[in-house]
Amino acid sequence: MKYASRCFPALLLSLTLTLSGCGAPSDSVQDSPNQAELIDRNEPVTISVWHYYNGVQQVNFDKAVQEFNNTIGLQQGIIVEAYSKGSISELSDSVIASVKGSAGADDPPDIFTAYAETAYTIDQLGSLADIRQYFTDEELAEYVDAYIEEGRFSGDDTLKIFPTAKSTEVMILNLTDWQAFADAENVTTDALQTWEGVTEIAEKYYTYTDALTPDVPNDGRAFFGRDSVANYMIVGAKQLGAEFVSLDETGKPVLQIDETAVRRLWDNYYVPYVKGYYTIQGRYRSDDVKLGKSIAIICSTTGAAYYPSEVTINDDYTYPIESMVLAVPNFENAEPYAVQQGAGMSVIRSDAQKEYASAVFLKWFTEEERNIEFSINSGYLPVKKSANDFGKISEINQNSENAANEITLRSLEFAIEEVNNYAFYTMKPFETASETRDYLGNYIQTSAESAYAEALKKIQDGGNREEILTSYTDDAAFQTWFAVFCSSLEELVK
Repeated sequence: MKYASRCFPALLLSLTLTLSGCGAPSDSVQDSPNQAELIDRNEPVTISVWHYYNGVQQVNFDKAVQEFNNTIGLQQGIIVEAYSKGSISELSDSVIASVKGSAGADDPPDIFTAYAETAYTIDQLGSLADIRQYFTDEELAEYVDAYIEEGRFSGDDTLKIFPTAKSTEVMILNLTDWQAFADAENVTTDALQTWEGVTEIAEKYYTYTDALTPDVPNDGRAFFGRDSVANYMIVGAKQLGAEFVSLDETGKPVLQIDETAVRRLWDNYYVPYVKGYYTIQGRYRSDDVKLGKSIAIICSTTGAAYYPSEVTINDDYTYPIESMVLAVPNFENAEPYAVQQGAGMSVIRSDAQKEYASAVFLKWFTEEERNIEFSINSGYLPVKKSANDFGKISEINQNSENAANEITLRSLEFAIEEVNNYAFYTMKPFETASETRDYLGNYIQTSAESAYAEALKKIQDGGNREEILTSYTDDAAFQTWFAVFCSSLEELVK
């Protein structure tokens, strides 16, 4: 659906501008007269936006910027200029360098795409704007509560990250290979609703595939892998009521390590990984499915588009597969939480004119239909409550110039169910939040990989598989692992 042909109401300027023949859409940009008077349409203000979009995402964002400049921007006197700064890490580095005035750095942007850690860093440097004053309570109530909450990291009545496009995770299953396994072992996808169920199914799949070649012992195949192990640890702990890091009333991080919860996390990731039931081999888990290394993955909604339509075992053997999308598992008898991810947009602290102009653009960009179209073209979730309606998404997708592929659309359908039925969670930002997040994912993953390799070598050398695996996954093994886990986290979170 194109928007350039639609008619939009102008905002109140120093004098009220009335457009004839056009009614105001229900979600159109509206501002109070005193704010609108900040800008004179005859002396336009230019605001720059730095982002990390590429490919289809960049094409669609650039189109949106052009449309804004030709409509609301033209009417109000606001010109938006968008610049891609490469990857999210490159963007973050560029913004921090610009704010610090580092040698060779560009002048700071007015708006930048940001994850909470980067926004927090810019805020600590005194350069992040609080744009809460430019939004009414009614306007903010239109957005998914958890998305707005992320932007309030410096106080309940602040807004320093504005939600523009979000994502979460889904499970995707190679239905073709699953069905052969399910028929043989009499299992159903109902078991995949919990992490304990996934672990049990993965063991059965390893045993099933090992038995397919009775003349070759211990050659069972992995069932599962996930793109972000950090999300498993962070959200899993939250599901178990044992959030690793919270912030006190002063914003200082408080570390909490619940041994019982960590043991359940360990039992349902480290243990099945060491036993060969889980795997990570390619750059992304969709690569593993494509090469037949696993049949179930968890990835982001933005990554779902890359799920393969065929499996290539070798140069001579390729076969087509069907896929099935499922919700991300929870722990048994735990609160249903899913990860909230995807960068929002933050505004650099400058003057009221530029901050107001930035808010006008952000409101416009997240109007319902426009935000839905940007979402379906990129795998992101729309940010308004009313937009998280799969019927609306399907209708707009049918009329879109760049309709989403089937797997992306199905992923969005399940993700919207998660939006409406799960609590979304993301770790609060603090000084070492990024390093803490990395450690939570990296330590359990690298230690599991190391233990798996060691155990496999001993098994291949003729050792008893059950005895060897027990030595790597028993209580003593956990206590050794847990001691390192605790001491390292305590060093990171002080």
